[in-house]
Amino acid sequence: MDSNDQQLNFQYLVSTIQAVHQDLASSAGKAVNVSLSLRNWLIGCYISEYQLNGVDRAGYGDQLFAKLAQKLTGISNCNRRQLYRYLKFYRLYPQIVGTLPPQFQNYLPLNLKGQKVGTSPLLTTSAETLLQCLSYSHIDLLVDLDDDTKRIFYEIESVRGGWSVRELRRQISSLYYERAGLSHDKNKLAKIADQFSKKTDCHFSVRDPYVFEFLGLTPAEVMTESHLEAQLIEKIQEFLLELGHGFCFESRQKRILIGGEHFFVDLVFYHRILKCHILVELKLESFNHENIGQLNTYVSWFKKHMITEGDNPPIGILLCTDKNHALAEYALAGMDNHLFVSKYMLQLPKKDEMEKFIEEKIKEIGP
Repeated sequence: MDSNDQQLNFQYLVSTIQAVHQDLASSAGKAVNVSLSLRNWLIGCYISEYQLNGVDRAGYGDQLFAKLAQKLTGISNCNRRQLYRYLKFYRLYPQIVGTLPPQFQNYLPLNLKGQKVGTSPLLTTSAETLLQCLSYSHIDLLVDLDDDTKRIFYEIESVRGGWSVRELRRQISSLYYERAGLSHDKNKLAKIADQFSKKTDCHFSVRDPYVFEFLGLTPAEVMTESHLEAQLIEKIQEFLLELGHGFCFESRQKRILIGGEHFFVDLVFYHRILKCHILVELKLESFNHENIGQLNTYVSWFKKHMITEGDNPPIGILLCTDKNHALAEYALAGMDNHLFVSKYMLQLPKKDEMEKFIEEKIKEIGP
């Protein structure tokens, strides 16, 4: 925007600052994502080279990934499963070696330095486009696709449509590739997909779970949706602990992995009297069935993965608010024993208490 061609008024000032912020935020997000993708590609590169040329590789054999993961505990997302995926990423996209900037060339094994790998006739998405337009979370979904044509199809559609990670996952799950193959009017199908697809937002790019772990950030630092929500969660945490009913704080913004997708539970407590986990979710919106369904999914996940011997089934508390009105709901996944449910209800804060508390705090804090 050239100030010589436009009058310097207040609206111009506002629009200029907004444009600068959006451009630089986008650039920063892309830089972080590219660095993370290149790091993971290089990890796969090193593993591949070691498997081929490591002088002591025979001593590790099938235990290589497990042993390596044990030694890399201080490095984000280097568990055994991810190391396999990084190796697959490298093998599926060897042409990335030709796009490495000079500072990354120094990290290459000696036999690969200066090497340029040509693009195969089948691969139509350039390495530059792949790294600049897709985050590693996109790539992580793509490497799961063993069919080359299908993978390239989703690469192109993700780039062309500006798909978010969630949208790419949704399109794969809805068999968009297969439907496109059966469709007589592929352009019409693509337009429909574009019309309803969710686009990538640069402001959320560094909130990708892979990215914030790569940067050494904690979920609470990057996943809070608003200042109001952060303050309310803090107040809820204090309120439940002050009840003295056995609430023991365990975690805030607890990350869980369900079906390859990361979710974050606002607050997690362990109740020493009920001997169970209690999950608390806050939604700054009116109640809807999707909210309680999501919390019920979290409760079911905890029931399957987090219960230890002597624990009772977990429960969830959903708090929804629409300005001056609040609603509390409880998720009791898989509980069909009415006496058991009644026991839980005696130890938990009453719904009207929770609703009154939330409404008071909203008035105190303000939007």
